[in-house]
Amino acid sequence: MSADLPPPWWPHRGHSRHQQIGPLRWHWQQWPAAGTSAEHPPRRVLLLHGTGASAHSWRELAPLLAAEGSGAEVLAPDLPGHGFTLTPVAHDVSLPGVASALQTWLDTLAWRPDVIVGHSAGAAVAAQCVLQSSVARRPAALVSINGAWLPLRGAAGQWFMPLARLLSASPLAAPSFAVWAALPGQVRRLLRSTGSRIDVLGERCYRHLVTDRRHVAGVLGLMASWDLTALQRRLPALDLPVWLLAGMNDRTLPPEESCRVVSVLPRAQCHHLPGLGHLAHEEDARAVLAYCLKAAAAAAARPLAAPSALGRAA
Repeated sequence: MSADLPPPWWPHRGHSRHQQIGPLRWHWQQWPAAGTSAEHPPRRVLLLHGTGASAHSWRELAPLLAAEGSGAEVLAPDLPGHGFTLTPVAHDVSLPGVASALQTWLDTLAWRPDVIVGHSAGAAVAAQCVLQSSVARRPAALVSINGAWLPLRGAAGQWFMPLARLLSASPLAAPSFAVWAALPGQVRRLLRSTGSRIDVLGERCYRHLVTDRRHVAGVLGLMASWDLTALQRRLPALDLPVWLLAGMNDRTLPPEESCRVVSVLPRAQCHHLPGLGHLAHEEDARAVLAYCLKAAAAAAARPLAAPSALGRAA
């Protein structure tokens, strides 16, 4: 099977699309809006997964957003270096680089999101996209799920970048991790260390990803290029409604880390998600849906974007 094709059992495989845009062969999933009309046109919601994941992490939330009563047109890409988006080894996977590649992809599709929902590192990508875009192309609202917006504090912050760069530079790191992840029970233990309990299908997806050397190499490359210091300086310019959702059981990014960004965002509000961990949107999609719908409502007053070119994607 081609490396850019999900396996037959992959969630929502029928919604997958592929297109070569510049050096990247993009994979994404898309859902048309249900139950919309000229009087109630759809809003466009872009879903950005976190480090180590792919579009599969939205397998529950995306259909809920597109369903009748929610009425959103939804796109969920695999970010560069992740999943089934084929990315050259030398491609720029820094935060600005990923945001630029994402904007090129959106421009090619002629698709402007009204709301961006980002999980973990995907929230930082969302913020960077907004800050790099012209005012006319910016979304009306953001939703951050356990967002990694700010540099890590303490020893973790001091050692993260050097260690990530060391691992990324080693040709043995990705294959060694993939072999380790294939051992019985390792992926389940890894997922539970986040404070989340997800379904069997989700666990199977992560096992498929983290035992793929290409995906692991892409994740390590992104981690080695990740520097949130510049983003932190620019966050006060993020002048749009932002919902910060923090899972109270998150063991990857403690809830106080998710919400301390409120002090630098002019229009942000933080909400706790009791009983949920780092993968909150995979544990309880409906809890997250409520805030996504609030963000979509905030976008409702904005004029509609021009028709997209999605139907031309291969």
